Amino acid sequence: MSSQATSTVNSAELVEFSRWPQALADFYRQQGYWTDRPMTDLLSLPCQRRPDTLALISEHGSLSYLELEQRSSQLAAALQRRGLHQGQTAVVQLANQLEYFVVFFALLKLGITPVNALFSHQRRELTSYAEQLQPALIIGSAEHALFADKGFIDELRLSLKQLQLVLVDGGVGYAGAESLQQLIHEAAEDFQPTPTPADEVAFFQLSGGSTGTPKLIPRTHNDYYYSIRRSVEICQLDHNTRFLCALPIAHNYTMSSPGSLGVFYAGGTVVLAPGPEAINCFRLIEKYQVSMVALVPSAVALWLQAVPGHQQQLASLQLLQVGGASFAEALARRVPAELGCQLQQVFGMAEGLVNYTRLNDDDQHRYTTQGYPMCPDDEVQVVDPESRLPVANGQPGLLLVRGPYTFRGYYRAPQHNAEVFNEDGFYASGDLVVRDDAGYLQVVGRIKDQINRGGEKVAAEEIENLLLHHPDIYQAALISVPDQLMGEKSLACIVSHSGKLRAIDVRKYLRAEGIAEYKLPDKVQLLARLPLTPVGKTSKTLLRQWAEAGFPAGCDEVHATELSLTEASTTEQPAG
Repeated sequence: MSSQATSTVNSAELVEFSRWPQALADFYRQQGYWTDRPMTDLLSLPCQRRPDTLALISEHGSLSYLELEQRSSQLAAALQRRGLHQGQTAVVQLANQLEYFVVFFALLKLGITPVNALFSHQRRELTSYAEQLQPALIIGSAEHALFADKGFIDELRLSLKQLQLVLVDGGVGYAGAESLQQLIHEAAEDFQPTPTPADEVAFFQLSGGSTGTPKLIPRTHNDYYYSIRRSVEICQLDHNTRFLCALPIAHNYTMSSPGSLGVFYAGGTVVLAPGPEAINCFRLIEKYQVSMVALVPSAVALWLQAVPGHQQQLASLQLLQVGGASFAEALARRVPAELGCQLQQVFGMAEGLVNYTRLNDDDQHRYTTQGYPMCPDDEVQVVDPESRLPVANGQPGLLLVRGPYTFRGYYRAPQHNAEVFNEDGFYASGDLVVRDDAGYLQVVGRIKDQINRGGEKVAAEEIENLLLHHPDIYQAALISVPDQLMGEKSLACIVSHSGKLRAIDVRKYLRAEGIAEYKLPDKVQLLARLPLTPVGKTSKTLLRQWAEAGFPAGCDEVHATELSLTEASTTEQPAG
């Protein structure tokens, strides 16, 4: 089956997105960054070279490249028979499982543009994605509470007029949905792939943005495929690479830096773990002779705690990537000695830019920086956040970037795009960085109002807006507080009418609003008032100072009380 086959659907019928200026597009092609090849190559090419090599391994089975190619074509053909076609969109929510990539490649082959929700996402997030995309297809798992019965699907059908098909993995016990497994095993017959053109959108990534509405990031075949190829080159992957995917499978980090898709490009094998829990991952590393893993700093800290007595299980591990959040130098220096493998720091974003420390870097850069951009034509500026004038190397500033794999605009978000892009098309990520004379970047903070909780981004505005709908809350602010394990945790500072609101009540209320578990405040602080800036806005700077001082009596003119998660855990019910 040719990966080049495409239909003649008019570009006006494909997903809209902000395009690169023609002069830059021509330059990226001349430089070889854009090859005008579809991302279906990531499967078809290794399938041609090594069809019997295992592409995916999980505790529930495995798939060779040939089997993955066949099953994804079978699913694509089954969707096509049900009226699905190029130019439509989909919302997909699956866990770290073999079927994730069967679905991913099937949709690429058919030219359907999906957004892949994290398995931790709940009603609020999925509803937002669906309302933005108006998908023709929704795919979920019966293991998730939202798809355990037809209630959520019935809700969506009321607002999604273009919804044609709902597929559920793990059995369907209700009307209005079909079995994903059944479609995967239908005959492909003479199916021919019809991926969208390489300069069109292949799929959407999710922003960890600082506002209440999740934003969708259109990624084209050309830009994402380059990011993967270059990452494979820098990280030196080959057909012997065995990569443990322990973080959420849909994360940009674990998808393409170089991630699972990079391993496919190299012809290696992806081993799927349900999560980064240390002892189970150690077992999988030993059992499947894993050579590479990508983690966030909080998971690395847990691995370092758990590794005594288990070092032998990690004998095959050669490379540990750390990204998603700031990584303390003291922990970084422990990795080679205690985990027995090389460390590589990664600083990337779903919007594009990826930085790596190189495998031959000196210790100073490897342990104290997050690397430098992977493409010679990544254009990086570090500027003063207010004046937007360049700052000297060694000084902190706001990161601005454009390049061959950095997007040009969020999906259908013109107002926000106007705020984060300048007139020259540089994207302001919200990250505060220091650049050294060699071009290495060190992330020192963020200008965005966002909590980075162990690599998961929590938008303060989203949670604050929900809290303010609680009948007993009339002021609320969500701030970050340092945490040795997670990097940052969230603290909800609340002024309530009764003065008697408990952390357990707040968390139960937010759970009922259908948000992801990681977005729930780690702590709740009751205050008599919130401090204000001279212009009347909540002073989160002062709130953080109060938090650092332990909210001493009198800081808000009354003695504040706090209830931590550990105190609430004996009475609180689990999610779901």
